[in-house]
Amino acid sequence: MAKMVRKTDLPTKICRSCGLPFAWRRKWSRTWDEVKFCSERCRRTKPKSG
Repeated sequence: MAKMVRKTDLPTKICRSCGLPFAWRRKWSRTWDEVKFCSERCRRTKPKSG
């Protein structure tokens, strides 16, 4: 059985579109360095600041 990790212990980033923090997700495990947005909606909208 895999060791459980608390959500507060996961790495976080700031979304480039909405500016809110978001946490690591398993589906991003291979591409975490490339993830810039918290959701598809934010990815589709233009960032507030470059």
